[in-house]
Amino acid sequence: MKTWHYANSSSDQAQAPETELPGLVEKGAITPQTKVWSSGMANWEAAGEVLPQLFGHSASPAGPPPVPAGPPVAAAAMQVSHEIDYEIFGDDMQIVEVELDPGETVIAEAGAMNYLEPDITFEAKMGDGSTPNEGMMGKLLSVGKRALTGESIFMTHFTHSGGGGKRRAAFAAPFPGKIIPIDLKEVGGEITCQKDSFLCAAFGTQVTIAFNRKLGAGFFGGEGFILQKLRGDGKAFVHAGGTITERVLNGETLRVDTGCLVAFSPGIEYNIERAGNLKSMFFGGEGLFLATLTGHGKVWLQSLPFSRLADRVIKSAPAAGGKAQGEGSVLGGLGRLIDGD
Repeated sequence: MKTWHYANSSSDQAQAPETELPGLVEKGAITPQTKVWSSGMANWEAAGEVLPQLFGHSASPAGPPPVPAGPPVAAAAMQVSHEIDYEIFGDDMQIVEVELDPGETVIAEAGAMNYLEPDITFEAKMGDGSTPNEGMMGKLLSVGKRALTGESIFMTHFTHSGGGGKRRAAFAAPFPGKIIPIDLKEVGGEITCQKDSFLCAAFGTQVTIAFNRKLGAGFFGGEGFILQKLRGDGKAFVHAGGTITERVLNGETLRVDTGCLVAFSPGIEYNIERAGNLKSMFFGGEGLFLATLTGHGKVWLQSLPFSRLADRVIKSAPAAGGKAQGEGSVLGGLGRLIDGD
């Protein structure tokens, strides 16, 4: 599903998935003269020229459309992501190795870097760099949003600053699981994911947050009110625990354990419903609520959320009152002390 960018009445940029365009035309937010742009277009063009089906007629060949009010929106305002190659190593504790040409940059969460080849320099910056002309207030707002997710207010930018040849930078996942490579251009230009899943992405990718509009999803969903949103047209990498499953929904509804949702593409609606009747809710072992995913798009699911893994480890730790399972001798803690544990 394509994402379209358009100039609103204030000549500011806005965007929407293709399925929402008819509604915007009906409201008058998009007219035949509105400048629009989507992936694959060289420049911004009038909506009546490139999307004549929205207005019930073919584009008129008599002449160009009227110039819209206000200053034109420059195509350069869209930050085009760097084109990077990559390779993923490992099975359950993976590393993604990103290959950079001279001048290319990859952005990553602070502390995610594993190793670097020569000629790659790195710098901690406030923000992802996707809006270079953004003012100080805009940058502070972006930093404040990242602070809400519990992430570092800084992101690290890794750039191939050498004269020639390809160089590689590697980034490691913070806990056992899988690294998911996602080409944002192929999923409508954005994905929404759990707030701590972002690992790294091509420079030009916008990393921001989204607030859940549903109260039920906010209070009872495993992801809470705050989700991460990645926008752009390049490659991004997210990380999740256990085995990863990718599902494609074509109008169906999928019910999921609230903690197992990793990410979903535009066109998917996320909500919360009760897990059956009262007996099932309290004694079924599946929690009180389930996440419901409905619509058209892709969904990524994880088999082992990190919170669940950490909870089991803590419960099994002898220091926290847990029981050792099949370890040590009949002497218990004394036996482990003698063994050196």
